[in-house]
Amino acid sequence: MTAPLYAIGDIHGQLEMLEQALARIEVDGGPEARIVFLGDYTDRGPDSRGVIERLIAAQEEGRDWICLKGNHDRMFEWFMEDIPRHDPHLLIGYHWLHERIGGTETLASYGLTFKDRTRLDDLHAEAKEVIPPRHAEFLRSLTPLHETPELAFVHAGIVPGVPLARQKEDDLVWIRQLFHDHTGAHPKLIVHGHTPVDRPSHYGNRINLDSGAGYGRPLSTAVFEGRSCWLLAENGRQPLTP
Repeated sequence: MTAPLYAIGDIHGQLEMLEQALARIEVDGGPEARIVFLGDYTDRGPDSRGVIERLIAAQEEGRDWICLKGNHDRMFEWFMEDIPRHDPHLLIGYHWLHERIGGTETLASYGLTFKDRTRLDDLHAEAKEVIPPRHAEFLRSLTPLHETPELAFVHAGIVPGVPLARQKEDDLVWIRQLFHDHTGAHPKLIVHGHTPVDRPSHYGNRINLDSGAGYGRPLSTAVFEGRSCWLLAENGRQPLTP
């Protein structure tokens, strides 16, 4: 019998919610449970630093935790490069430190705040001083896709009709409408986050586990046995079906 596989949706700096999700998983599957995190560990919530530190510590302990790359994680990663890189997928006028994106909250979790008219290169230099190198390395290490025989885990989604091995990272961390509009079968059942929904939803060919933790709504946790899926709640498993 195949061991259960767990998945946690977009965390967005919500460390307390993450700890609650991990506790539920341990009750259901034990301390050695295999977990896939769907990305977006940072931005908007109050403790991006704590979330990243928690994930790093677990990996160093040898936990079987698979951390995928989200678009917010990549924006943070690119900000920490020697010359900060802007994600061209963002709308014109938007950037990682825009009030709607959440980078300001991420920097604040490291104790770094700034005033209006601060120069980017000055802020970047401060960030390089206070953000642990192991956190930047963690961001660089994230993978955009994880597969099992029946499932494919990804942050945002895939381009329909393109083999999984040929998907591009830009789409895996950013895609929305083209993926959402597709109602036909994919090579595997796609498990993703990225687009907040009121509750975790199964669409037949994909499952969305982003329930809006970045906006203070509950963080979603699911367990898979093959293609079968259950949500993990305080009172145990609840079936998630199309």
